[in-house]
Amino acid sequence: MDWAFDVSIKNRKLLESILDNYTLQQLNKIPDGFSNNLIWNIAHTIVTQQLLVYRLSGLPCIVSEELIELFKKGTKPERDLSQAEVDAIKNLLFSTIEKTKEDYNNKVFQQFNEYTVTTKSTLTNVEEAIDFNCYHEGIHLGIILSLRKFV
Repeated sequence: MDWAFDVSIKNRKLLESILDNYTLQQLNKIPDGFSNNLIWNIAHTIVTQQLLVYRLSGLPCIVSEELIELFKKGTKPERDLSQAEVDAIKNLLFSTIEKTKEDYNNKVFQQFNEYTVTTKSTLTNVEEAIDFNCYHEGIHLGIILSLRKFV
């Protein structure tokens, strides 16, 4: 699993560079033809990782239920986020992956509720959820790279 965690950290570094190099206004802007923005996609990756790995394992998520409700699948930006909210999201980029790696190494994930993702693949264990999360974050990195051209 070290490879998947390494991929996740590298992807999160790319997301961090977006947060570091775009203004609050740019992070919140929803360009014409898009249904979300840079910061929504970044927060969505954090929330989805938590849901795939922790919630499907029957464990409490590290992030708040409020954050989950704002950025889970099927949501869209309802308002601009403040700089404090962006900073809080930035603080979760690495801590969530590091805690997941620690919990995985400590064998915290003992059960898993199977879940079929949008691609029609069924996740049957936490290892598959961690691996699939890399794919999911890659999709959203691609969206982010497209969005940044229009902000």
